Amino acid sequence: MNAPSFRFADLTTSEERARFLARAGGLSALLAADGAGPTVTLPLAEGLILGLMRQRVTKYLAIFGHGSTALADVLRVYEAAGLVRCWQFRNEVEMAHAATALSWVYGEVPAVVTSIGPGALQAMAASLAASSNSIGVYHLYGDETTHGEGYNMQQVPKPAQGVFSQISSLMGASYTLHSPGSLRDGLRKGASSVFHPWKPGPFYLNLPINTQEAPVTLRLDALPERPSFPAMAPAADDPLAEAAQAIAGTARVAIKAGGGARTAAASVRRLAEAAGAAVVLSPGSVGVMPDDHPQNLHVGGSKGSISGNWVMEEAELLVVIGSRAVCQADCSGIGWPNVRQVINLNADPVDVQHYNATIALTGDAATVADRLVRLLEGVSQAPAKAEWLSAAAAKKADWQAFRAARAAGPALTDPFWPRPVMTQPQAIAAADAWCRTAGALKFFDAGDVQANGFQIIQDDTPFQTFTESGASYMGFAVSALLSQALAERGRYGVAFTGDGSFMMNPQVLIDAVAHGVHGTILLFDNRRMAAISSLQEAQYGVNWRTHDGVEVDYLALGRAVKGVAAFGGGASPEDLIKALSRAQAHPGLSLVHVPVYFGPDPAGGMGSFGQWNVGNWCTAVQARYAETLI
Repeated sequence: MNAPSFRFADLTTSEERARFLARAGGLSALLAADGAGPTVTLPLAEGLILGLMRQRVTKYLAIFGHGSTALADVLRVYEAAGLVRCWQFRNEVEMAHAATALSWVYGEVPAVVTSIGPGALQAMAASLAASSNSIGVYHLYGDETTHGEGYNMQQVPKPAQGVFSQISSLMGASYTLHSPGSLRDGLRKGASSVFHPWKPGPFYLNLPINTQEAPVTLRLDALPERPSFPAMAPAADDPLAEAAQAIAGTARVAIKAGGGARTAAASVRRLAEAAGAAVVLSPGSVGVMPDDHPQNLHVGGSKGSISGNWVMEEAELLVVIGSRAVCQADCSGIGWPNVRQVINLNADPVDVQHYNATIALTGDAATVADRLVRLLEGVSQAPAKAEWLSAAAAKKADWQAFRAARAAGPALTDPFWPRPVMTQPQAIAAADAWCRTAGALKFFDAGDVQANGFQIIQDDTPFQTFTESGASYMGFAVSALLSQALAERGRYGVAFTGDGSFMMNPQVLIDAVAHGVHGTILLFDNRRMAAISSLQEAQYGVNWRTHDGVEVDYLALGRAVKGVAAFGGGASPEDLIKALSRAQAHPGLSLVHVPVYFGPDPAGGMGSFGQWNVGNWCTAVQARYAETLI
């Protein structure tokens, strides 16, 4: 392209600068053509938009308030020029979840915009989902002024400086643009958090009202770019050789594939086959091994499977790949009672040392796993490995038979309806099969639907399912559907949600229509918080204050929003599949309502095969933990 006849620095208004950038082909093209000039003076809010553009962040999810009018006006101008996109929402929790899903599912890092006060606190609370699942998202909060002239509306009414900065810094990485000259430092710190190579997370950027309009002078090419990090691995072969010898010399080897294994699935499979290992999955890593692979022993942990938890009880050597070893994944620390040696593959130097007796292989999971495979190819394997894998295959068959029986069971009568209705295993299994055939993404909300779901689904590759088991945030799945309309190439998705989770963010019905979402809310209704009801009954023999018996016509609720199609899911898997097909044919958002069973019949759920340090189980779990080596 021809170099511009005058420079960006010569322009005096945001409108002129935005139009100039658009004609130049964007910020990167402008800098490549050397049309920016050595320095530019513009409002800090505009400098922030340009700085985020430099990091390829151009999508904004916003609920504007008194603290963000200056930022909003710059976004208005830059969107008119086609340089950014901005969507408004009705609830900050819903909005933050949609942003998390946009980054998680599609790799498009967005920015969430609110003012301090209730809005920022809600967005910050929802950012637990991004933090717990290591998802990079910018959070931009319009903050109180830096002059301290008196209480600002919506600030924390406390005679202290920068209280919202203190709050956000406790949640994660945080920065306040206290002066215009702080922009570059703030963006550099933001990039290192949002684009962290192994543990990205939300970054909270507080924007004082009075500094947003203040002028900043800077070089545009000095604005920090999105960082790029090369894969790391141990520099020497010694720890890898030690690990290979330990694996080869041990019969009962288990691999625990955590969330970090999802991007290394092919390498994990090669390592499992070379090591003669049984693989145990976490709720979020289903699909790392194909469902029917003989060495895939399925989910293990507090809500694990028959086969996965058997492996955890019997294994002697544990290979951990990309796992933080959260409480439910390793049964609050007592899930590996016979393990005497741990080999941990993790890029995080702290997480890699989580267990005792560890050979720490710090680095990229795929790179390290492939090096281990090469070393194992030349080492004699313990002959008893064949016996271990044969026993594992028998346990896998037991689990598959159990799973199939629960999915094929009869409808059960629930007195709350009162008529025979499907169980959650029946309905989830039918919907999972339909989604895999239709190529639909699956999002699972927290609660009973999630706990049954990750035991039932039969994914063969990672990222067919997104289950927010990190923060277990009710309302995430339905909000995540919104990301489909915000993404460059959005995919049709189904949100598996319970009645309790859905009512945390029902405004998704409106925002989905406003933004043109094509997706389906699959609402499993048992008129209660069934996960907690079940836990209460298991621990204390009675459930209390986890249901209210209020009848809600969810079909009428869905149809009350013009553009939403609502369908009854029926009382059989065949009825449900027909309803899902009708829902997908609708060009917008659909809601499929499925009454499901809750009651004493064990066929109503998938059960639990692990331990957990919660409620009146704490004493027994902690006593066993005291005797655990690792």
